[in-house]
Amino acid sequence: MPYTQTDKTIALAGIYQAAQLVKDIAWQGKTNPTAMASSLESLLNFNAPDVLSVYGDLSGIIQGLRTLQNQLDNQSQNRNTDIMRYVITLIHLQRKLEKNPEILDQISSRLDSVKSQLDYFDLSHKNTIAKLADIYKTTISTIQPKIIVEGEQVYLSNNDNADKIRALLLAGIRAAVLWRQTGGSRLQLIFARNKYVKTARELAKKI
Repeated sequence: MPYTQTDKTIALAGIYQAAQLVKDIAWQGKTNPTAMASSLESLLNFNAPDVLSVYGDLSGIIQGLRTLQNQLDNQSQNRNTDIMRYVITLIHLQRKLEKNPEILDQISSRLDSVKSQLDYFDLSHKNTIAKLADIYKTTISTIQPKIIVEGEQVYLSNNDNADKIRALLLAGIRAAVLWRQTGGSRLQLIFARNKYVKTARELAKKI
């Protein structure tokens, strides 16, 4: 099916949302729970009928749309080097991952297992987040380059926070896969950034 600029913008916003949430936890020890829930749910939304449905609706990706604007708008005063570094590395890792079907199959199988256990622990439960974190740790984290998360040590050394960060990085990879599927590419972050900012702004106004 043909994908639109709106589809590509939503998918790219998914990467920016995951990166923003990781930064929040690393530096503040907390983040927007609604945005986090939406990003984690995207990991288990395997058969969504369209790109937006991966995140439920626009309210589920609003954090990402705002972060995308802050990072890509040439007039923005709110750029953050951590976020941009996470986004670029997630996109790079996704490209490497698509060449490794063995790890892709492992991730898919383990996500299926997590989804089948939601009757016992919901997605926000620390046991579920720990399982998602372990998927990242034993698959994506074995691929170079590793994502080095910077922040306050008091938050980074907390096991629950570390699990949330890894689970969100996995959600970032999922968004990068989706962006690639819609026709996104790294060159567009340079040459088509104005299109993404304009579309993100228009989508945010609808909420």
